Amino acid sequence: MSDPLSLNAIQNKIDEYIKNHGGYWPPLSMFSALVEEIGELAREINSFEGFKPKKSSEKENRLGEELSDVLFALICLANYYEINLEVNLNKIIEKYKKRDKDRFIQ
Repeated sequence: MSDPLSLNAIQNKIDEYIKNHGGYWPPLSMFSALVEEIGELAREINSFEGFKPKKSSEKENRLGEELSDVLFALICLANYYEINLEVNLNKIIEKYKKRDKDRFIQ
């Protein structure tokens, strides 16, 4: 198993892959792909939680793969718009820390 990558390194790795495989799709096509992947994730969660059994032809427990497909599609959109997700995610984490500092005290 390889060493974990930073979010920036993952964005760069996906950017390199996409540029070597035909380039980015138009933004609305990428967004549609993201929504499609979210639908597949929803179907996997339904199965994982026991609400909707899988068909016999479907592979068992693909939750990690489906989450990764969503992340890949999301990163493609971020890369297209040149958004540094690591910087922005850190901002969002700080926002939630401030907003929720007294919200979930046990």
